[in-house]
Amino acid sequence: MPAEPMAPKALADPEALAARRALIDSPHIAPIRALAARISAERGAPVPAPDPLDGGVGARMLLLLETPGPAVLRTGFVTRDSANGTAANLFRFLAEAGLSRADTLIWNAVPWLIHAEGARNRAPRRAEVAAAAPYLAPLLDLLPRLAVAVLAGRFAGEAAPALAALRADLPVIRVPHPSPTYVCTSPEVPERIRRGLAEAAAILDRASA
Repeated sequence: MPAEPMAPKALADPEALAARRALIDSPHIAPIRALAARISAERGAPVPAPDPLDGGVGARMLLLLETPGPAVLRTGFVTRDSANGTAANLFRFLAEAGLSRADTLIWNAVPWLIHAEGARNRAPRRAEVAAAAPYLAPLLDLLPRLAVAVLAGRFAGEAAPALAALRADLPVIRVPHPSPTYVCTSPEVPERIRRGLAEAAAILDRASA
């Protein structure tokens, strides 16, 4: 297994990206990749794979973002190591919270690519969020060690009732989206993200005690 990147945007390096892609058949992400393939076939759109340096089916924290950005096909992964501002912010926030990569799975509330080729990023539509809702249960079925869910952004936050219905005892933490568009609006936004991730880290610490 390659060493964990020490700085954001690691997958801008073609060699690092090739090394990450060489891990695509890792057993701990295979069931989630199979779910991604099913969603892709049913929705007729690409679904990026989980990062093989993250926890996969062994994850104890689900970090739910909103939807893959238009640039996701450059890597093919849902990862904190992409060469964009959202991933770079996420990399820093997760590192500050001391959350282990092995404990985390990063996924999207709408897991498939909703953008036309060459289009700019946009928020998911209500119909897309509704169409994605049935895929949450099979994802949770693949995460037997899950101890906390962090929902980043307004559309991810709408998964809270479904999570409560599926796993009533699962702590759910809502934070702002880590996109630079939101993070730069007010000093309160990054502080809310930090507080939420620190709370998630404390939950995992207590679960390990």
